[in-house]
Parts: sequence; C-alpha cells; structure tokens
Amino acid sequence: MPTPTQLIIRPYQESDAEALHALFYHTVHNVNRRDYTDAQLAAWAPDAVDMLFWRQRMRGIQPYVAVYQNLQVGYADIQTDGYIDHFFCHWQYQGQGVGKALMQHLFAVGTELQVPRFYAHVSKTALPFFQRRGFETVHEQQVTMRGQLLTNYLMERLA
Repeated sequence: MPTPTQLIIRPYQESDAEALHALFYHTVHNVNRRDYTDAQLAAWAPDAVDMLFWRQRMRGIQPYVAVYQNLQVGYADIQTDGYIDHFFCHWQYQGQGVGKALMQHLFAVGTELQVPRFYAHVSKTALPFFQRRGFETVHEQQVTMRGQLLTNYLMERLA
C-alpha cells in the first residue's frame, strides 16, 4: 500500500500514454464489471485502440498521474471550469489511497483555478467514492456509447 510520501502526483508526460491506456482499459474491465455488462464494458473500453487518438486525448485533458514505485497507478484531470473528465485508479491499487490523493490534488488545483464547482460524469461503480468526497448527484443519465446504453451520474461539489 503506497504511503502519501511514496505516491508522487505529477503532470502527464507523453511517455505515459500507453501505460495510462492500459490502466484505463484494465480498470474498466476488472473493476466496473460488477455494475456493467460485458457488452457495455467493450463499448466503454474496446479491445482495439487508436493510440494516435488516445495520445491526442491525453494531451487535450492534461491529466495528473499518480506514480508509485515507477508504476502509473492512477490518473485524473481537471479542466479550467472544474470538469473532471477522466478519473481512474489502477485496478490492482483500488482502496489504497490513490484515488483519495488524486482527488485532493484536483481540489488543490481547482482552488488555484478558482473554480466555482467540481463536476463529473460518474460511473455506477465510482458513485460511492465521489459521494464520500462531498459530491452530490445532480441527476442520473443514460449515455449511448458504441451502440450500448450506459448509466452514469452527473455529480458536482461546490468549491
């Protein structure tokens, strides 16, 4: 279990792209399977990936990366309006403080940015985590992704 002094949170680097995609893919397929069907998981995180698109996406959102013993164990971003687009913790490091540390980092960055609120589209699986961090559900929503209907929640926390 990483201690706060062993966990480093740093800005995204181009060399993180493949590791973050693997983290995203395996977390969705291992952690979120308790709340979504195999077809929904395949639509959310398909086997085939366009790494050029993924790299552009990561450059666009500029996430912060949690690193423990030279392994990327989580990543999350915050946009200038307080939107959290990606928030993922390595499936083998769930419940070990990685998400908590990333969220605290996002709150600190949000304070610097003077965002009025933090908000995200949160999966069924991540709902309790966000609730424990002071987020409230604005509404449940249905999102169509690659022909599959997925339930998630618009959640917010006032700054």
